[in-house]
Amino acid sequence: MICVKKLEQVLLEKKLKAKAIIAVDLFGLPADYPAIEMLSNEFGLKVIEDAAQGFGGNINGKRAGCFGDIATTSFFPAKPLGCYGDGGALFTNSDELAMLIRSYAIHGKGTDKYDNVRIGMNSRLDTIQAAILLEKLSVFENELDARNRIAARYSQALGKKYKVPQLPERYFSSWAQYTLVSNERNVDIQKLKDAGIPSMIYYKTCMHQQTAFANEVSSKQSFPIATKLSKQVFSLPMHPYLSPEEQNLICDTLLCDG
Repeated sequence: MICVKKLEQVLLEKKLKAKAIIAVDLFGLPADYPAIEMLSNEFGLKVIEDAAQGFGGNINGKRAGCFGDIATTSFFPAKPLGCYGDGGALFTNSDELAMLIRSYAIHGKGTDKYDNVRIGMNSRLDTIQAAILLEKLSVFENELDARNRIAARYSQALGKKYKVPQLPERYFSSWAQYTLVSNERNVDIQKLKDAGIPSMIYYKTCMHQQTAFANEVSSKQSFPIATKLSKQVFSLPMHPYLSPEEQNLICDTLLCDG
């Protein structure tokens, strides 16, 4: 998740020719948007919220997907509100941006659907996926409550051995993932595997390490915190229908010294 203090330092030193801040919600928790929006106002920047993992979370009651000039979310099956295939949505309070988004989503159409006034794409949500999302949305609040109970159970059981996720004051998480920090990640993952319990690493490769950005990132831009955590983090099973017995098995397996 973006470090606002580091971002402010870079902006003050004028190391970036920035036009917008893209803030990514991570593991169910919104980014620090009150601080980010203060920076954006100071430096005249737009704010784009990537709420794919934050959807369902909130800051002081304001929902993820409501921050910045525009926000995006994903309805991929693994997300807190997921369909059965690919899907997503964009949110904005700007009528002008909303008009452009609708145009880009349907081949760049103008007032006449057969007149494409700009280069667009076909990004319309499939009707079947929309129907699935409507049904899942009706139980979404209950699922969020269940995810938070499971996360609290994990933290209580594992907090003495691992660095567990912490919620800042006034934040509410949708717990897209429950992620631990471990100095023996490979050992822990193998324990879970031997017990038939799946786990996942989000993410092994940082953004600045992606091949696509090899010519864009200098050797001085090492991003040490992200690099370190990418070698330590792993995520446990997290969905609202984990039974107490399954939760106990997961915790007991990780706490076992054998």
